[in-house]
Amino acid sequence: MRLFEGTEFDRPPRCEECGELDAECVCPSPEPEWTPPEKQTARIAVEKRKRGKKVTVVRGLSAAESDLPSLLTTLKSHCGAGGTLKEDEIEIQGEQRDRVRDVLRQIGYRVR
Repeated sequence: MRLFEGTEFDRPPRCEECGELDAECVCPSPEPEWTPPEKQTARIAVEKRKRGKKVTVVRGLSAAESDLPSLLTTLKSHCGAGGTLKEDEIEIQGEQRDRVRDVLRQIGYRVR
């Protein structure tokens, strides 16, 4: 809610680049700047879920600093398994610790 919303002094928000209304702005969104993999440390763990299923979990990578969806796709294709992204954690089905570690090291991440 804006300060003067609904009054005669109400001014709708405008784009800082082109000056158009935010709803009508066609400026491209800025590209996010990712932290290089060499400066990030990934922590790998294998957890046991219900019914004895094992899941490999990669923690320690921030979603604001890394492109986690593309990293998930890379890990899933190298491991030949399914996976998901939950909050800031990547989960790969099965006990894939060694494969995940190898792929992350090839990309350049530090692994623990």
